[in-house]
Amino acid sequence: MSSELLQTLETISRERSDRVVRLRGMVTAGDGGPEPLEVLIFRGFSSCTTHPTAFDPDQSVLPDGACIEHADLLQGPLNPLQEQLLLEGVPPERLLDPLAWG
Repeated sequence: MSSELLQTLETISRERSDRVVRLRGMVTAGDGGPEPLEVLIFRGFSSCTTHPTAFDPDQSVLPDGACIEHADLLQGPLNPLQEQLLLEGVPPERLLDPLAWG
């Protein structure tokens, strides 16, 4: 997944404060093995919940070797105790269409 796709999803999410995007995939670890990857996007901002990120907001939150496999769309703001899943396991490119956000 490119940083351009991530930036586009961030732009769409600025207009949809009632939605959270969760991207899931894998990243190649230092030992060559795969590690789970999760990125949340809310109100135009991305946060990687599984790997450290730089303090510079102009740098991508995706670590090197990241591979996004699918996306979930959730009702926002996110309540981890009562997630409301709107779309599950879709290709991230599907969310490039603002109409897919409901």
